Amino acid sequence: MSNEAISKPLLKNVLHNGVRRCICQLKRITFRFCKSHGGSKQMSEFIENNLLEFTQNNPEVVVYFQPRRNQPPSIPAYHRQYLNGGKQILGMSSKLTPEICKWTEHLRTRSGVQIVRMIKNNHTDTPITQGIWQPFMFKETEWAVTKFPNEKWSSVLKVGKTATDYVLEEQSGKSQHDIKTRCIHEDNK
Repeated sequence: MSNEAISKPLLKNVLHNGVRRCICQLKRITFRFCKSHGGSKQMSEFIENNLLEFTQNNPEVVVYFQPRRNQPPSIPAYHRQYLNGGKQILGMSSKLTPEICKWTEHLRTRSGVQIVRMIKNNHTDTPITQGIWQPFMFKETEWAVTKFPNEKWSSVLKVGKTATDYVLEEQSGKSQHDIKTRCIHEDNK
């Protein structure tokens, strides 16, 4: 199968986990094992010793057992067992009890979304349609054919009053007001 034929979905965050409170995506987990199969010995040990602690720590996850004759042990997390309908099956025939604990915790903390090859580092639901900003974006198009230095474009543009003009006006207004009030006070004395 060629690389172009493999679908490349974008990386997703299920229900915005991590932004708000975390919602456990795993709702049901099933332990398949055989009472007589040699590879199920570690799975039986896990069920006897560690599963009670797992169920007490995670009351939101429902645990099922499926004893099956002459079958290797596995932990299927089938569709409808994750909130988003994801599925995953893990074979546990050669795993030790601590490894089964780790894989069970891994299934609990996973989102259920299929692991995909990333095509981009980032993704947005509303992409920018304006393009990339550049220094000449909102400048006059005449600049492209003008030879610089040019008097038209080199002169300082003065539009309306500047902040300095307002301050000077206010100061001159105050000084005239002070002179008038002094004159009035001197005349009254």
